[in-house]
Amino acid sequence: MSMERADATVKREGQVISGSGKMNFPQIYRKYGTIMIFVGICILASILSPTFLTEANLTNVLRQVVVVSLLACGVTFIIILGHIDVSLGSVLALCGVLAASVMAMTGSVILAVAAGVAVGIVTGIINGFVITFFRIPSFIMTLAMTTVARGAVLLYTGGSPVTGLGDFKVIGQGSLGPVPISVIVLAVVVVVSWILLNKTKFGRYVYAVGGNERAARASGINPDSIVVKAFIFNGILCAVAGIVLMSRINSGQPAGGVGYEFDAITAVVVGGTSLMGGTGTITGTIIGSMIIGVINNMLNLMNVSSYWQQIIKGLIIAIAVILDVWTKSARSKKKA
Repeated sequence: MSMERADATVKREGQVISGSGKMNFPQIYRKYGTIMIFVGICILASILSPTFLTEANLTNVLRQVVVVSLLACGVTFIIILGHIDVSLGSVLALCGVLAASVMAMTGSVILAVAAGVAVGIVTGIINGFVITFFRIPSFIMTLAMTTVARGAVLLYTGGSPVTGLGDFKVIGQGSLGPVPISVIVLAVVVVVSWILLNKTKFGRYVYAVGGNERAARASGINPDSIVVKAFIFNGILCAVAGIVLMSRINSGQPAGGVGYEFDAITAVVVGGTSLMGGTGTITGTIIGSMIIGVINNMLNLMNVSSYWQQIIKGLIIAIAVILDVWTKSARSKKKA
């Protein structure tokens, strides 16, 4: 099989779903469903809460979705490859706390960021290497990493927050004019992620491996190398998310990031990335993150219990997966 044939399997943003001019509902949903849901949720939120569309609240929503969106961008690559990473929140905490600790000791934002990113790279290498070399399912390996990373950060801090961070808070709390610096960081990450996934050989190989690993290997692609690189990139974005979060709360919280992996994976799936691998976009992931952020904000404005919020988000990911399976089934039947 030629490399060109493997690349032909790549699913790209803006690609026509069907060769014919007509699209049925499953095809329309797959192409425009995420945007339709986002617009619908925003309209519903503005109706249920008059404060939703205020400038202060919308800025708050943007700040809140930054961390989840950073995690979601990284794990999009992992899920397109047909893998999963449930260690996002714990790795975020480990990287963020160590960055905060370096900041407290040295007073250097640059050294703090470098330390956090270095830890993210190491965790990504470990995850990717163990998964590919020992053929351990990614769910099991990243579940183990969840425990190791959380235990390491608790051992390092003794369960106490790291304080005295000085200028570190500028990253998470500061603004450049009317735009929060954290949102600018997210914008840069989104652009880099989009370019990696859509304009580079690495991105094409991610789609090819996720769509059909055996065919990708036969065409000369090294799937193991692609998986390791994807986990390294994912680890870097976990570190960036951890730095932004700890900066926003101006302390290194060892319990930080709990549950963030669920929101990030939900955002990716709601954004149209298939848990079966092979398809997905960064644009869809960001819209999915905004959907989750607006839902969280809407429920908070309505004073809905956090327990109900967990139930609602669980139902959202279940429905998203069902719709993904349904649309794929409809496409398969049409091809048959």
